[in-house]
Formats: sequence, structure tokens, C-alpha cells
Amino acid sequence: MSDQQPYGQQHYGESYEGYDPYQQQYEQQYEPQQQPQPQPQPQAWPGQQQVYDDAQAQQYTQQWQGQTWETQMQAPVTAAPVAPAAVAQVPETPYLPAQGAGGGAADAGSGYGPATVAGNARITDAQRARLEGRSPIIEPGMQPAALTAVLGLLLSGTAAVGSYALVVPLVILQAVTAAGWFRLNGMWPARQGIALAFAGALTADVALLAAGRENAPAAILGTLGAWVLLTLVLQLRSHADPDTRMYGLMATVASAALAIIAAGHLAADADAVTVGAAAVAVAVLARALPLPTPASVVVALLAAAGAGVAVGGMTELGSGGALLGVAAGACALVGHRVASYDYPSRFVHFTAGVALPLAAAAPAVYLVGRALA
Repeated sequence: MSDQQPYGQQHYGESYEGYDPYQQQYEQQYEPQQQPQPQPQPQAWPGQQQVYDDAQAQQYTQQWQGQTWETQMQAPVTAAPVAPAAVAQVPETPYLPAQGAGGGAADAGSGYGPATVAGNARITDAQRARLEGRSPIIEPGMQPAALTAVLGLLLSGTAAVGSYALVVPLVILQAVTAAGWFRLNGMWPARQGIALAFAGALTADVALLAAGRENAPAAILGTLGAWVLLTLVLQLRSHADPDTRMYGLMATVASAALAIIAAGHLAADADAVTVGAAAVAVAVLARALPLPTPASVVVALLAAAGAGVAVGGMTELGSGGALLGVAAGACALVGHRVASYDYPSRFVHFTAGVALPLAAAAPAVYLVGRALA
């Protein structure tokens, strides 16, 4: 009795050091981990012994779980090797050759390059040409020039027959002008705008036939003013953003103006149309010859003057046809140059490239022909 202490006065630390099943189990299983040994606990009341035992067991259990997630025990993660073909798919240039939906070349008339996997924005062919130091000007070539010549000769021949015969090729010219101008400005499809411009041209034709050549300025300018107002009202009702509405307004007004001004062939004197249309046909063919640009322009103007003299000799204009031929040829070259601007597509060449030379020559045919008459 003298050497033993009562149960109530027994130290908890001594009891813990005497036998601790959690400590023995832990040392047997995880001795290589070199876990820190528990420090002697302060004296506790007998009723608290089980509480401390549970707390110590929970502590060692938490430490054991923490060791299972040690990052040093995990296998290193390495990146998967990249195949050379996959690396080749990533472009290193700002753009790629145009690709269509089936992997082939994209439509030349689209005007835009393909989207790239590198995140580059689409660029137009004209912008690409400028970045590469190339000219964005591509002339229509001989085939569109041949179509212009055919249409010009039709205008020249039907003008000698009468006004109603002249309307047939004129309507074709106006329709191609309206469609070509919208495509030249990169707006496609634009059926409503093309239809609106073409309707204005038909209205001008009807007004000219009803009012006669003596009232041609009033018919043309009145139709043009009415169509500008109509186009403005329609664009104001559009739900597009302001920039898009402004761009559409300008394109529609310009297209309608060109198609209506082409009616000047119907308003001009018949002999003037015969000479002027023939001069445009010859000038455009000469301009398409494979010559340097300055030489080609000179040759085209000389050819237009010669055609004016030749055809004018068969009409009442006589030698005055040379002046009319040069004026009509110069306007035709301006229209030809406009159709060549900003890297146009093949569709532009066969619409605007065909029609703009004749449409641009209409004011000169009317004014010079009236002055010579």
C-alpha cells in the first residue's frame, strides 16, 4: 500500500508510457517514416483518460492519411509526345491558302481568306496582296472585254433601228451594272439592293419613253432623286448597326445611280449612240491587249477615235464622230479601271467589268452627241 498510489492519483503520462496500443501499432507499421514521438502529456483526471486516448488515435490517423497524399510519393507526370504532323498543322504565317469546305481551294468570288487555327482574323485578298507587296489591281482581261464589245455593238446597231429596239440591250446593261456594283463592293448576296437599283433603271427607261428625248434630263434626274429618297427611307427602317446601314445606303445609291445614268443611251441622239457604243467596244478590246498600261491606254483612245471617225462617216455626225469616240472611250476606260480595283473576283470581271465601261460612257454619249447635233 505504501509503494502504490491510489487509482485516482495515478499520472496519465505514466499509464500512457506503460501501454499504448496505438503507439505500438504505429511504430511497427510506419517506423521508416520517422514520425515525431508523442510528448508526455500533463496529468489528467481519471475520467479524461479515454478522451485523451481517442484524441491521440485521431491525431495519428490524420497524420497517416496525410502521408498517403505526399507529392513526393507520386509518379512524375510527363507531357505526351507531339507528333510532327500535329506540329505542322499549326501555321506560322499570318494566313493560309484559301481552303473550302471540302479541303479544296475556297471560292475565288468570296473575297475573304479562310479562318486559321492560330486565331488570326480573316483578311481580304486585296489586303493579302498589299501585305505581300503585290498590286490589288487586276484587270478583267480579254473575255469580259469581248462581252463588252458584243453588248456595245448591240447598242450601236439597235440605236439605228429605233428606241424600242434599243431598250432590249439597254435593260441587259442596266441589270448587269446593278449586280456588278454590289459585288464590286463586297456585298453579296444583296438581292434587295440589286432589285431596287434595277427597278430604278426600269423606271427611268419608262419615263424616257413616255416623255421623249426632249425631256430626258427631267426624266433621268427625277427618277434618280426619287430613288435616292426611297433608298434612304428603306435603310432607315433597317435593324442593322449604323455602319452597316451607311455602307448599304452608299452602295445602293451608287448602284441605282449608275443603272439610271446608263439610260442616257436611250436619251441621246440615235447617231450619237451608234458612234459612241461602237467606240467603247473598240476601246475596251484595245485596252485588253497585252501591252504596258500607258501604251495600252494610248492605243485604246486612238482606237476609239478611229472608230468614231469610221462609224461617224456613216451617220450625220461625220468627222465629229472622232471627238465623240474619244470622249466615250475615255469614260469607258474609267469604268474599266473601277472594275479592276481592289483584287476583284471573276464574277466582278464578268459583271462590273462588262457593264461599267458602257454605263460610264452614257453621259458622254448624251452630252457630246447633243453638242455635235
